[in-house]
Amino acid sequence: MRFEHMASTRGTWSFSATGPNQKASSVSSLGRGYYATSCPNVESIVRSTMRGLFVRDPTSPAAMIRLLFHDCQVFGCDASILLDSGDDGTAEVEASANLGVRRLDFIDNVKRRLEAACPQTVSCADIIAIAARDAVALNGGPDIAIPLGRLDGFRASSSVAQSSLPSASISVSGMLSLFGSMGMNLPESVAILGAHTLGVAHCTNFVDRLYPTRDPNMGLLFANSLKARCPRRFPSNAFAALDTSNLRFDNSYFRNVLNRRGLLTIDSELGLDPRTGPIVQNYAANPSAFFSNFASAFVKLSSFNVLSGNQGEVRGDCRSSN
Repeated sequence: MRFEHMASTRGTWSFSATGPNQKASSVSSLGRGYYATSCPNVESIVRSTMRGLFVRDPTSPAAMIRLLFHDCQVFGCDASILLDSGDDGTAEVEASANLGVRRLDFIDNVKRRLEAACPQTVSCADIIAIAARDAVALNGGPDIAIPLGRLDGFRASSSVAQSSLPSASISVSGMLSLFGSMGMNLPESVAILGAHTLGVAHCTNFVDRLYPTRDPNMGLLFANSLKARCPRRFPSNAFAALDTSNLRFDNSYFRNVLNRRGLLTIDSELGLDPRTGPIVQNYAANPSAFFSNFASAFVKLSSFNVLSGNQGEVRGDCRSSN
């Protein structure tokens, strides 16, 4: 796995969240009341829109959360993943690491409604963050208060996305380093992986745990059920659920990990590593502890390496720069 921290002059959040690679900013670019006068109904508009869209497609909340992860890990939380083309003529979504990123049309839908209510005011990066936050809240998870004020970036690249996004076989140490660079502590780094309680993973991300021999850290019955979905020759769109309750945000992901039902390598190793195993056990037994640490981790993830001042813009169309 390779994760390249992209150097930039971007500002970061100013509230109390510190990590080894966090940069201080003299003026915070994010705030809880950022749109208080310019677009006071922004969060209610996004939530009402997403609620209807989630009813239409119950699998889409996972897509919104994944969209946030994949946006913020490439250049930072700047909606670069939405651009149809970047400086090098490629789009981030073209990277194979972004296989399965979808429902970008939902963001377009929200953007149209916000442009009608508050023209050229709310960034696409903020819409991604709010939509992901609502995906958690509207499906049983914590309702997280996040600061707003992200700006949209000008650049995008499939090659940078490919080199920046972690693989499904990332080690626990690699995972801790990745999330540590975003200011997360150990319990938060484990909690943020609890996002795997929603959604699916394509067979290509875990088939190496099935063939030619079964990963001994994967339960036999679980492995056999996966082989039925992912035979040795499987279609490119074949997938399996990340969790036994993959349409609801809860702590069952951690119970599954302890029961040798972790789908991805990192899921399985999370329960075995002496640094993270006790935290997995705590979250499996104590959903409130998971929710609390997930909420603080989510704020750090969604505030990572944001743009401020003349470093970005508010796009009128999320697919292209103004």
